[in-house]
Amino acid sequence: MSERPSKQVKVPPTTVQRLPLYLRCLIQAQARRMPVVNSVQIADMAGTNAAQVRKDFSYLGEFGTRGVGYDVDSLIANLTKRLGVAEHRRVAIIGFGRLGSALQGYAGFEERGMSVAAVLDADSSKVGTSVDGVVIESIDDLEEVIERERIEIAVLTVPAGAAQGIANRLIAAGVKAIMNFAPVRLVVPDDVTVRQADMAGELQILSFHLNPGSPAE
Repeated sequence: MSERPSKQVKVPPTTVQRLPLYLRCLIQAQARRMPVVNSVQIADMAGTNAAQVRKDFSYLGEFGTRGVGYDVDSLIANLTKRLGVAEHRRVAIIGFGRLGSALQGYAGFEERGMSVAAVLDADSSKVGTSVDGVVIESIDDLEEVIERERIEIAVLTVPAGAAQGIANRLIAAGVKAIMNFAPVRLVVPDDVTVRQADMAGELQILSFHLNPGSPAE
């Protein structure tokens, strides 16, 4: 298998969104003891097409052998490195309501190279209690906790009215990546990345497709 590093190329956002899916498919192939996969096989697992797979991988470098396919182990290693999950990112959950508590117990963080290092909440009755070895701390101490725990990613599960103010404090404290579950658009600097988790919106899209009056694709 050949693998030649390419010049640094900016990866399009739509390709970045597909990389975790490709990684999951490759891990499945590895579990099936498939040492090599081609773009058609990856496309079938990912629900896309072979041309899209090849184009997406072209942004990362030149991998595989024409007519043969991609070495599964080496491609997993490359995607893991490019996604940054080999570096073990430290996460803070801001807001420990029902959603925050469910996310805190989510095993997928560890499986994807991340760990919940801090949990913060405004409710004084929760502050000081421990959940799975993590002590819930006061939102008043946010900046101190972010610095002490070396937090890189923040997960916001706070009310909409509080989200922008909390985001501003996180950014000022040095956080550059935010997953926002609050139903509000955050205004952030260009060097800060925000992913909006809109569960209600996704459910509405599903409802649209169940509507008998919806036009067929």
